[in-house]
Amino acid sequence: MQAILACLSLSTGQLVDTSNSITAVVGVDSSNSSVLGNYYNYWAKTNNDTVYDLTRSDRLPTTSPKTIPMSGSRKYATIEPSRSALVIIDMQNFFLHPALSPGATAGRTAVTPTVNMIQGFRAAGMKVLWTNWGLDNFDLLTIPPNFLEGFSTDGTAATTFGSEMGIVPGTNISAGRKLWRGSWNAQPWGPLYPLQVEGVAAGTDLYFNKNRLSGLWGAQTPLGLWLQENEITTLFFGGVNADQCVWGTFLDAYYKGFDVVYVDDISATVSPEYATQMVRYNADLNGFLSNSSAILNAIK
Repeated sequence: MQAILACLSLSTGQLVDTSNSITAVVGVDSSNSSVLGNYYNYWAKTNNDTVYDLTRSDRLPTTSPKTIPMSGSRKYATIEPSRSALVIIDMQNFFLHPALSPGATAGRTAVTPTVNMIQGFRAAGMKVLWTNWGLDNFDLLTIPPNFLEGFSTDGTAATTFGSEMGIVPGTNISAGRKLWRGSWNAQPWGPLYPLQVEGVAAGTDLYFNKNRLSGLWGAQTPLGLWLQENEITTLFFGGVNADQCVWGTFLDAYYKGFDVVYVDDISATVSPEYATQMVRYNADLNGFLSNSSAILNAIK
């Protein structure tokens, strides 16, 4: 009890003053200008600053690091497979099925290279993280009106999140409630669905529901918690729509300190071309740009 009272008697300044302890945990040679960060999270630039080493090998063990050519301003990145993952965003029937989203031709074109990326990541022992809209009743209590209106067909509550969508045109399939967990419209589209089921059953893939554009918004999400607990540091992004949910998750990952790689040919949108140009431009500023062929050749 005396110890507790002694702690309670400490001044606020005493409790929060960490000025003398911070330098003790940095651990990376601050005189080396090719190292960015600290002992817990850093990049090391090598080969005349053309290769970005993202492995954090001084702190964490490495298995078989892979150097991947990039297509943006940063030319190469070396990753540690055991701390890297592929994040697939919203490749769902709602956004890709021709009867529900006839304009999503670019998204459907991205499916084949996405399948190749999934299989390549599995073969290399890297996790595949399906991150999709998947709402429940609690989510409906917390989603603000701007989101409700934005996802409403006619601007009313009758056609927004969780509303019954009826039969898919030209089929006898019930679409289910809009972007609802377990509904047909929230399932991955076409060949992606059996691939996702197979991967989750085998333990190579994980499936995360989200309730905003970003799968990493706010203080914590299911995806964010898993990444943190498994010490994942490097994320490869693909999915739809590139300038909305993919970009939102990419940007939040960047804010939270992950290495972020935008994979161009497995990302698509129904928005005008300038939206994709914005994503590419800013993804290059914030992280790395690459494509599935370059990545798959490097991680074999």
